[in-house]
Amino acid sequence: MASAASAEPPVMRDPVTHQQLALALRKAGQEDPMKNMPLAKGEDPSVVNRPKDLISQSDIISFLGYATLVPKRAILQIPKNYRDRITMQRGAQILGWADFYAKNRGWISTVEISRVQAEGKLALSDDINKQMTECGNLVVATYLGGPISMLPPKEPDPKDADKPATAGPHKSETTEPKKP
Repeated sequence: MASAASAEPPVMRDPVTHQQLALALRKAGQEDPMKNMPLAKGEDPSVVNRPKDLISQSDIISFLGYATLVPKRAILQIPKNYRDRITMQRGAQILGWADFYAKNRGWISTVEISRVQAEGKLALSDDINKQMTECGNLVVATYLGGPISMLPPKEPDPKDADKPATAGPHKSETTEPKKP
């Protein structure tokens, strides 16, 4: 093992001065690699893909002085007696979804859906549809606990009718023959 005393002494340098730092900064500004980049062709993505405002992409649920925003199409069922709660009440305090739901879980129900169902590739099961119609609560679609838009189910392609469905959860099938 070599000890620190036997190693070569470190090279001592003078501290960097302000003038040296200013010169290095000027050189870095002159050698900017972005200046040598070719211009991108086509439409400017910052102009084409402008984000829309949050309010136009959301539904508002409010009750007793509190309100929250959920994505459009996240509310799956609005009973008649709760229609007045789908507007912004004057002076309502905005809460995040988790806090608002905790305060209002008596009249709001959630349905946890998969990503495939949110994309409209797989419809909700009949059991879930039956529960929604029987419960009488406002129903919000959630994914991992947060509200998510749910696109309407897509009609299956007639060409794909011969192929088995691969999306979403399915029950495992057994290949054992049935006993008579």
